[in-house]
Amino acid sequence: MSESERTPAAGRRRPARERVLAAAARRFYAHGVTATGIDTITADAGVAKMSLYNNFPSKADLVLAYLDARHQEWLTRYRARLERADGPRDGVLAVFDTYVDSAEPVRGDTFRGCGLLNAAGELPAGDAGRALVRRQKEEVERLMADQVGMLLPGCPEAARTLAEHLAFLLEGAMVRAGLEGDSGRLRQARTMAARLLESA
Repeated sequence: MSESERTPAAGRRRPARERVLAAAARRFYAHGVTATGIDTITADAGVAKMSLYNNFPSKADLVLAYLDARHQEWLTRYRARLERADGPRDGVLAVFDTYVDSAEPVRGDTFRGCGLLNAAGELPAGDAGRALVRRQKEEVERLMADQVGMLLPGCPEAARTLAEHLAFLLEGAMVRAGLEGDSGRLRQARTMAARLLESA
């Protein structure tokens, strides 16, 4: 058993739900949702199939949990950066910086772009997972819009338009970064965003 499968306090194995979700997250991101079967996930997690279904009634439920966990991890990193931000301009750039952080190799994983968009691209129209990713992306845009609104008080239409432009810049850069396998495009996008904010 790896150290990561033990709880820090008592050296016991992590609960089955946590192990399943961690295994699914690794496999879904590296190989895709469709290509990853339940047997692979249970083998990686070291649990019986029944244990997986006791925690996630279906693969679709596991995908939703994965998408939610990934977004919550991003929000945690963003909030940590926001605490160090010096005003709303830095608050906007903190979103870009958190995306850059997401593109850095973690646990030896190869960067393949936004895990949320990758998963959504595999799901059919009308799928609950696609709707969840849309809400998550809208939340990121709202976070930027809140900061831009503080930067441009009394100009709600200009703030909304700028936030929308920044969101398009950010997501477009993330797609290109995923294709290229590194954070270069995201760093470029951050520089462009800083210029847009300076001229606002």
